[in-house]
Amino acid sequence: MFNNILTALPLIFSVNVIIAMVIGTTVGIMVGALPGLSATMGIAVLIPLTFTMEPLVALGMVAGIYNGAMYGGSIPAILLRIPGTPAGIATVFDGYPMAQKGQAPLALKISLVSSAIGSAVSAIALLALAPPLAAIALKFSPADYFWLALFGMTAIAVLLSSNPVKGLLSTCLGLVVGIVGIDAMTGAERFSFGNIELLSGINIIVLLTGLFAIPPAIDLAINSMTSQKGAKLDKVQEKVRWRSFIPVWIKSSILGVVVGIIPALGGNIAAVLAWNEQRRSDPDNDRYGKGEPKGVAAPECANNADTAATLIPALTLGIPGSAVAAVILGALLVHGLRPGPQLFRDDPEIVFGFMLSMLVTAILMFVIGRLGARAFVHVLKAPPALLAPMIISLAVVGIYSIHNSMFEVWLMLGFGLLGFGMERLGIPTAPAVLAVILGPMAEESLRRALLISGGSFDYLVQSWISWIIITMIAVTVLVPIWKRFKKQRTSRGSNGPSPQ
Repeated sequence: MFNNILTALPLIFSVNVIIAMVIGTTVGIMVGALPGLSATMGIAVLIPLTFTMEPLVALGMVAGIYNGAMYGGSIPAILLRIPGTPAGIATVFDGYPMAQKGQAPLALKISLVSSAIGSAVSAIALLALAPPLAAIALKFSPADYFWLALFGMTAIAVLLSSNPVKGLLSTCLGLVVGIVGIDAMTGAERFSFGNIELLSGINIIVLLTGLFAIPPAIDLAINSMTSQKGAKLDKVQEKVRWRSFIPVWIKSSILGVVVGIIPALGGNIAAVLAWNEQRRSDPDNDRYGKGEPKGVAAPECANNADTAATLIPALTLGIPGSAVAAVILGALLVHGLRPGPQLFRDDPEIVFGFMLSMLVTAILMFVIGRLGARAFVHVLKAPPALLAPMIISLAVVGIYSIHNSMFEVWLMLGFGLLGFGMERLGIPTAPAVLAVILGPMAEESLRRALLISGGSFDYLVQSWISWIIITMIAVTVLVPIWKRFKKQRTSRGSNGPSPQ
């Protein structure tokens, strides 16, 4: 392996490849920062332009777009409460409250450092652990996927809201939205109401933009009627105790790598799980969701640690673990490279060069992000009367550009009004978005597990992996109930009759 790395190093640091990585990283940050666009879309658009390039030049640009887009999604999430990519959902929880408190530069700095660390760890894992880690992904059965999806939905519903009932209500809404379209198992239409536009289901970006972009724009418009001031920026440079973030980065990086190697998951799930775990393990967990810096570090580190890890089963087994991994496999095939074990045997300098480019672009992302951070934060200086229509216009253009569909634009605006009403009632919107992602996966995995077992529910609890996840679900549900019971018992004791 070391010989292959040494062979690939001079190729990676050639002028053409470095220029390609710089361009790719810059474009990736811009793509991630624009709501409605994603790394998958950016790479898909790039591939036809790379036909005449050398394979490593093209793959270096692909690596830059991938890493850059995952960080770029945090910029509008922190500044405008609009996740630029689905993986930026969890960054909103604490990033936007920090911006509202005048800590936007600090939040962007934490996001950038955490993203760079997560991407670097992921690239190192890809280089060192690809074959053994890919074997773990093969151990997951459909039953394990079902419990994993259930755990993700339960955790976010219970932990994110002060009222778990409202969190579960939001999750149920997401499950209903997630079943719209054609049933993947039978081909039957579900809740499409004869509308062709709904046959392919409701695009997650439409829901995401509607629930997260439109409500704050409405709030800004309402506030602009009474105040014309823009959001405040911190005038004093805050000192960050980076040492305190080290345990967060370690936990989140490991979690992101593990989630990344499991097909069909992704950075959005890694980010939410990392945020949940950080909140659960912190004694002062009441601060999360209100502008806690570690609540920004954990999801950003995890969703970037997922990037190169997603490519482990893709490169070693030819199994794309996500949509973006599938597009990257397409880029390899375009340049005559066949994913799988033979790729490491026949073209080691290309595959190791590509893996090294994931590490180099993580460093470039930090450098380019630092240069652009000062420009990004000036968005907050715009007055609310100007910022509100800008956000709505950006959301409309972003959604229309996906499929050139006005139906999806109206759908997004409808979800925006729904999200505004949910916020007024104290119902969190994040569980609904996660349920749209995880609900179909849970349903398909459950039905597949029952088909394999001939309808026996015993198959769902046969694996040790399933039992570990079931235990995690039980802890997630029971711990808040126990804490509430203990708190009520303590309050009863303190309010009891005083001694004579």
